[in-house]
Amino acid sequence: MHTSIVKWLSASVGAAAMAGMSVLAVAEGVSVNLENGKTIFTQGKGDVPACNSCHGQDGMGDDNLGTPRLAGQIYQFLVKQLEDFATDKRMDETMFVMNANAKGLSPQDRRDVSAYVNSLPATNQLSNREELKANGHQVGESYLGKAIVLYGIAEKNVPACKSCHGHNGRGVDPIYPKINQQKFVYLVNQLKRWRDGSRANDPLGQMRAVAKNLSDEEIASVAAYLIDAPETTMGNTRVPAEHKPFEH
Repeated sequence: MHTSIVKWLSASVGAAAMAGMSVLAVAEGVSVNLENGKTIFTQGKGDVPACNSCHGQDGMGDDNLGTPRLAGQIYQFLVKQLEDFATDKRMDETMFVMNANAKGLSPQDRRDVSAYVNSLPATNQLSNREELKANGHQVGESYLGKAIVLYGIAEKNVPACKSCHGHNGRGVDPIYPKINQQKFVYLVNQLKRWRDGSRANDPLGQMRAVAKNLSDEEIASVAAYLIDAPETTMGNTRVPAEHKPFEH
């Protein structure tokens, strides 16, 4: 199934350019192939293994492996991460396979699998905090994490997570990914990597500037809140529409 890519809203393109982000060209005639994306996700391609072998059949990630939820993630963000892995701007320090995997896919393949993953429904799976604790993870206090996500820590120059990632971290396309209902282990690991600089593919160094001021306890609390944070606000069941660069 081929779907035509349409022009992004000019405001979205402008925002991405201002953030120094590598944006995907969206000229007429460019397309994504969701069937090819599905095949890559479920079966792999060439030497590249199936994505679901690490990210789960539903694309919801795995705390035991430290892999993130991909289902429903913002398309432009997914494409950028695969491009960054392919060019070694981001190094995979979790499974140590993503750089090789991304290099094994063509730019079109990377767009196709990103489009397919974006189309997967995100199931609101509650993380088992007791299981995480039993596995040796420091699980923070959700109420402390909520304060950081919604209000930041002014005395430490830490802005509210929602100021970039939207309410409860539900994502602001095309730049800022969904971080709510993400896997706990992945969130903690990435925040620590932003903090120590081992991950450095953030636009304008924004995440490194924030994470460097967070303690281990604060990181654990932010993750503890985000894993179950709802996308909706009280009394409003609607969420902002994504500006899809393709039509289903």
